Amino acid sequence: MKFVLLFCGNDEDAAAFAALSEAELAERYQEVGAWFARHRASIGGTNQLQAPDTATCVRFGTVGGPAVVTDGPFMEGKEQIGGYAEIDVADLDEALEMARTWPGRGTVEIRPVMSMR
Repeated sequence: MKFVLLFCGNDEDAAAFAALSEAELAERYQEVGAWFARHRASIGGTNQLQAPDTATCVRFGTVGGPAVVTDGPFMEGKEQIGGYAEIDVADLDEALEMARTWPGRGTVEIRPVMSMR
């Protein structure tokens, strides 16, 4: 089954990450790199995303109405997506096992990928 792991955090997580020393940051990236290496066989595409304030949003209002383009993140909620990994595993249990070992902290949202209808 294909899933996407969404690596999320809130403002407190971002502040804690920004406060890491060079040595702590290097250690964190080493832990994350080791996690990706350990799960390499199951992982497809991945990317870390730029900060939420770099986002551009296209919103659709009423049916037939114009799309509105705005700068910045305007998702409801306090968590923001910082990156993602596409995975191909046997089932949700295997995806959960991967997510439980994520060293990057914050929240890992697991979403199944829609199959063709």
